[in-house]
Amino acid sequence: MKIGLFIPCYVDAVYPEAGIATYKLLKHLGLEVEYPERQTCCGQPMANAGFEDMATPLARKFNDLFSPYDYVVMPSASCAAFVRNFHPRLLKGEDHVCTVPERAMDIVEFLHDVIKVKSLPGDFPHIVSVHNSCHGVREIGLSAPSERHMPPYNKIIDLLQLKQGITIRQPERPDECCGFGGMFAVEEPDVSVRMGEDKLERHIATGAEYITGADSSCLMHMQGISKRQQQPIKFIHVAQILAAGID
Repeated sequence: MKIGLFIPCYVDAVYPEAGIATYKLLKHLGLEVEYPERQTCCGQPMANAGFEDMATPLARKFNDLFSPYDYVVMPSASCAAFVRNFHPRLLKGEDHVCTVPERAMDIVEFLHDVIKVKSLPGDFPHIVSVHNSCHGVREIGLSAPSERHMPPYNKIIDLLQLKQGITIRQPERPDECCGFGGMFAVEEPDVSVRMGEDKLERHIATGAEYITGADSSCLMHMQGISKRQQQPIKFIHVAQILAAGID
């Protein structure tokens, strides 16, 4: 199986350790992994801001660059959701077939649904509170959205349970938004911060040492609030926990 590794902009610039952990996980599982160096943004920030004409060339480049691979895997639920749900519409009418979106996956769903990982080396002897990001829950199904009243499941928790010594918790209102929301945090900063403060408070109330999740953007938002409040809680991408103990 040949994997194209896509590293989102903010992971590349701010949280490269999440990208490295994703690479380590894929290589540990015996997969052929390539990082196309010509990759750029998937176009999500532009499209979210209403500039779809700027996002379309990026979607076209993404499709062309990653078309040779069996799967495109990334440490970002929101980017995976954007590629899968919006690239087909942006590229509708193009003179080439847009097949990559259906093979674009977040690292959590790839490990859980495609590889079906049953064991991982190493331990993580810490208390961890799981953050369920909006895109992850409602666009790619990493967990069951509470408003649908369906049987509960959580793919992040399923994978974290493979690590020895870990204690997993969830905050009250586990799938409520943290307030980041991409452009929302820029356009409505006061509301965004208040939502983040409420979410952070609920995570801290679990007694966790770490907050983890599949989106570095959400973690970045809450981490900024945490630093301003001088809270001792730490933040870590789920891929870093899963890769702990892998050389």
